[in-house]
Amino acid sequence: MDNVVRFVSKSERERERLIREARAIYDSIFPPTTAAGLADDGLAGETQAPPSGHTPSRKSAVDKD
Repeated sequence: MDNVVRFVSKSERERERLIREARAIYDSIFPPTTAAGLADDGLAGETQAPPSGHTPSRKSAVDKD
C-alpha cells in the first residue's frame, strides 16, 4: 500500500513533550472532574447564576452602612 511518512522536527517533538508534561502537572494539581460527578447535582456543565434581580455586593464584612 501507499504509506506516507510525515517528517516531524525535533523542536515539534519537544513542544509536544512539554505540552504533555504541563498537562500532567496541571491534572495532578487540578484533577479533572467526571461527568457523572457533575450530573449528581444537576449542574452538568452549567454555572449557577444569582437569583433574578440580585447583584452581588462589593461591600466587605467590616464596612459600615
